[in-house]
Amino acid sequence: MELKKQQIALVTGATGFVGSHLVRRLVQDGWQVHVLHRATSEFPIFSEFADTIKHVYDGSTDSMTRCVAQAKPDIVFHLASLFLSQHETKDVDPLVLGNVLMGTQLLEAMSVNGVTRIVNTGTSWQHYDNKDYNPVCLYAATKQAFEAILEYYVQACGVRAITLKLFDTYGPDDRRPKLFNLLSDAVKTGVTLNMSEGGQFIDPVFIDDVIDAYMIATHHLLNNEVHNNERYAVSSHQPILLRDLVELYSKISKNTISVNWGAKAYRPREVMNPWVHGRLIAKWTPKFTLADGIKKMIESASGVSS
Repeated sequence: MELKKQQIALVTGATGFVGSHLVRRLVQDGWQVHVLHRATSEFPIFSEFADTIKHVYDGSTDSMTRCVAQAKPDIVFHLASLFLSQHETKDVDPLVLGNVLMGTQLLEAMSVNGVTRIVNTGTSWQHYDNKDYNPVCLYAATKQAFEAILEYYVQACGVRAITLKLFDTYGPDDRRPKLFNLLSDAVKTGVTLNMSEGGQFIDPVFIDDVIDAYMIATHHLLNNEVHNNERYAVSSHQPILLRDLVELYSKISKNTISVNWGAKAYRPREVMNPWVHGRLIAKWTPKFTLADGIKKMIESASGVSS
């Protein structure tokens, strides 16, 4: 009886929050996982990273081509990016290098090595004010620029792609200085948080649900059900007012959180209402309610199993 071939994945952005959870899921599902990283990368403490094969990318196209040739992946997961909600002039080069050039090098390396499947990562911030395209910030514009380049490789080189556009991701092991960590720190220290008026709606999606979307996209690509670049929103479609989210977190944590509402101005081009026109990938719906996800985060931080 012929043994089934082990699937091979190449992951960029594996040291980030979403990328590290994706690596863990792939390893647990029996994949051989190759990780593309820079020499200065610090890997998460997940034990699964010990089972990955690591390739050092030095920023050049030749280096990228060698890495892809060595990995020989069945599918590439592209999550590497530089996120900045607002940029300064000094940030232009790193944004373009990280979000446009690196991805283009990856696509060229795939083309040279006959690799045709990629799950790309976009952002709902490409759709400010619910437009087909209206970038919230330069970061979102670079994401759109890469999608335009991806379209060339789809049309001219036979690449097949699914772009998953992420909203607010959250869950255990998140080290980013984002809202839920601010709330957690406020609970621990009793510090008063200075926040905006809190009139914006946000759309948090729990990390396990996000990773499910990546795995479903993988299934579609491996089964040759994708013929171009398909784009999907990874959205709960249940946005919540920021003020209500803080109240919910306070209730679940059983702690009063002191917030100085209105102490900060809204950012330029603040997303007051998330993008609602993105379609969900077939066979994916979030399993975790926001309350479930918050509870799981709090339990994980305290070492309690649900």
